[in-house]
Amino acid sequence: MIEPMNWKMATEETVKHLVRLIQVETINPPGNELPAILIVKDILEGAGFPREAFKIVESAPNRVNLIARIKGDGSERPLLMSGHVDVVPVERERWSHDPFGGEVIDNEVWGRGALDMKGFLAMYLQTFLGLFRQKTPLKRDVILAAIADEEAGFAHGSKFLVDQHRELIEAEYGLTESGALTIYMGKIKVYPIQVAEKGVCWLRARAHGKPGHGSIPHSDNPVLFLAQAIERLRRARHLPVHLTPTFIKMLDAAGSQVQFPLSSLTKLLHSPMLMSFVLNRLKGDSGNMLSALVTNTLTPTMLLAGNKVNVIPSVAEVAIDCRLVPGQTPESVMNEIHQIVGGGIELEIVYTTSGAEFSTETPLFRLMEKRTRQMDPGGLVIPMLMPGVTDACQYKEAGIKVYGFTPGILPPEMPLMKMAHGHDERIPLSFIESGLPVLWDVVTEFCGKGD
Repeated sequence: MIEPMNWKMATEETVKHLVRLIQVETINPPGNELPAILIVKDILEGAGFPREAFKIVESAPNRVNLIARIKGDGSERPLLMSGHVDVVPVERERWSHDPFGGEVIDNEVWGRGALDMKGFLAMYLQTFLGLFRQKTPLKRDVILAAIADEEAGFAHGSKFLVDQHRELIEAEYGLTESGALTIYMGKIKVYPIQVAEKGVCWLRARAHGKPGHGSIPHSDNPVLFLAQAIERLRRARHLPVHLTPTFIKMLDAAGSQVQFPLSSLTKLLHSPMLMSFVLNRLKGDSGNMLSALVTNTLTPTMLLAGNKVNVIPSVAEVAIDCRLVPGQTPESVMNEIHQIVGGGIELEIVYTTSGAEFSTETPLFRLMEKRTRQMDPGGLVIPMLMPGVTDACQYKEAGIKVYGFTPGILPPEMPLMKMAHGHDERIPLSFIESGLPVLWDVVTEFCGKGD
């Protein structure tokens, strides 16, 4: 029999752990995840968790991962809960409070990583501790992974584990960040559960020309060629539409939960041609988000040309961050770019990862969907294609079905999409309080042996 939890005390303990995690600077690069991993180790040992039941593995100096396991009876394969402890850099002068202070202000925990994703890791950790303390009878092993290097390429974290320590994280299912938390679309509250994510393809676009003296302009200037190519991409607005099975299921799930005429509109959007028509007319954040869900996207981010103001260079380059719809390849997006800019621009692949897409027809997804609806009966629960990338793309190489599931109710004034890598990142205590019972119910029902 699984005992009821004291959610007030569980929330307070989660917040205490989160504050400690925020207060160690694990900016990536360079990473330096060791101090955060040692905090997780200290918390586990302080709860009496046996030392032989967790392992710390190092991929490089100060780049470490902790994997802990609570054994089940083995009748079902394990569940993995994975949270990264590295965070992106900060511009300290733009923050209202110390980004590594871990301060609790107006019932919110402030600091880099509060949302991405030390806050969610703290919730996973609290759930894991609850299973251990209650000696919950399990049919599946439950694995907690506190890992490095999600923010800069996975090499020291999930990829390292999959390639060199697969036995530690072998599981049937996995949970990670970005799912079942509130996104406000006007008056509609949406709870997307991540079942797919786009791939990464970083490109270098290069234009060649003739060098010369800056005092004598000529038309064979590679800077101008590159600028013209970027302008053509801007005018194109978006690349061709690709509707994935996950996106179609998003539409269908939304259509089944809203009233006419929105319900009919979701069916019409099954057409790539109509979707392209909508994208060409929809502007602002809504248009940007929709485009990110149904097209390969490209964002020019870094320019490089010349080394002296009075010298016309022979080469000009721009770095492009492309995100690929599942099923698309680097060659696909390069072909789409060349269709717009022509063949005079050279494209080079710098780095790429494949996307990921997992079935919604699983008992775990259906359980997450059910419990999320119970958390907020007025919300819209849908499967989601994530425009960004998480460790799911690496864990899928080990055959793990990974869902983004970090549930909780956010207030409407919380600018979620702007805070995860932005200034003044924070997480409300009310989010943790609302989400912990949902996470607990899903894990115990899915992994527990029942009565």
